[in-house]
Formats: sequence, C-alpha cells, structure tokens
Amino acid sequence: MYEYLRGTVAAVTPDHIVVDVQGVGYLVNTANPYRYTVDDQVTIYVYQAVSDSAQTLYGFSDYAEKQLFLKLIAVSGIGPKSALAILANPDHQGLMLAIKTNDVSFLTKFPGVGKKTAGQLVLDLQGKLDDLAPAATPELFEPETVTTGEGNAQLDDALAALLALGYRETAIKKVTPKLRQFAGHDTNDYLSEGLRLLTK
Repeated sequence: MYEYLRGTVAAVTPDHIVVDVQGVGYLVNTANPYRYTVDDQVTIYVYQAVSDSAQTLYGFSDYAEKQLFLKLIAVSGIGPKSALAILANPDHQGLMLAIKTNDVSFLTKFPGVGKKTAGQLVLDLQGKLDDLAPAATPELFEPETVTTGEGNAQLDDALAALLALGYRETAIKKVTPKLRQFAGHDTNDYLSEGLRLLTK
C-alpha cells in the first residue's frame, strides 16, 4: 500500500521512529532509530505487514535496504522482526557475502538465527542477492532496561536497543566494559560499536 513516507521525524525511541506527514504521525519500526534525530526531514521507504491483530510499518533508509529486507522475509522461518534485527548490523555487504559463501558461523551471530535458519538463508538466497546495490543502515525493538552505562545516557540507550534487538543480556554485559571505554559521541556511535563487538 505504501512505498515511502516523506515528512519530519517527530519522535525517536529504541525500537521505532514517528514520522509526521502533514499532521499524521506514522509509527515506523526501523533497524536503527538512532540514526535519525527529531525534526529531521526524511524519506523512509516502508513495508506494511498486515495480520489479524495489527498493521505494522517497517522503515528503511533507502530502496536497496528495503529490497534486502524483502529477500530476507521470503526465507522460511524469518519474519519481519527477525529480518529487521538482522539488518541492524550495518555490514550488509558482509551479510550478503556470508550467504554467498555459505558462512554459517557468521550468520548464526545474528539474534534469532540458529544453524537451521542460517542454512535456510543460504539455500533460499544464494545467488539471488547480486542485484542488490550496497546499502548501509540499522536498529530495533521493544526495549527492556539495561542501564549499565554508569550515568552515560547515550550508552544506556544503546544497551537498551541491543537488548531489544534480541541479543542476550549476558552477551551485552560482556561487551559493556569495552563500550564504556569507547569514545562514542552519541547513541548511534555506541550502538554501531556494540553491534561490531557482538558479531565479530
């Protein structure tokens, strides 16, 4: 139904942004809400998922990212939330290379992706991603609270977003000391570094 939304970012949370389009606020789940800031003028490519209980918008920074998302949700066992969590890692080229080269160990580092799902990704998508242009993006979902940033609000927000993405609290706690020492300037910096540490 929707191809894209063009408007103003009215709110940013760990799992979604709200885009104001001529006075109507659209809640858009996106792979990395913290790449946006309130009052940004944006064009967000969207995918609408409709179920018996809800209509949900998923947003992407560019057309290529949306196409990669559509490829992912076509894989058996991967729904929109799982696909968005996979896209939270900004290394989309690394993801596509792992699928191309059957690198299961790389794919299983993503939250919710076990060996069976990783194998299905390779089976369903190998040879089908060459037409996708490079895309950089990322972050997501219903946050609980992990406040171990020792008073650093930006780090606390990043930790909450990592937990919302599906990473285990024990894994997040292991990388938190390194994130405290990281010279991040904002939440997105900490988030990108956290993703790098969790998937390396």
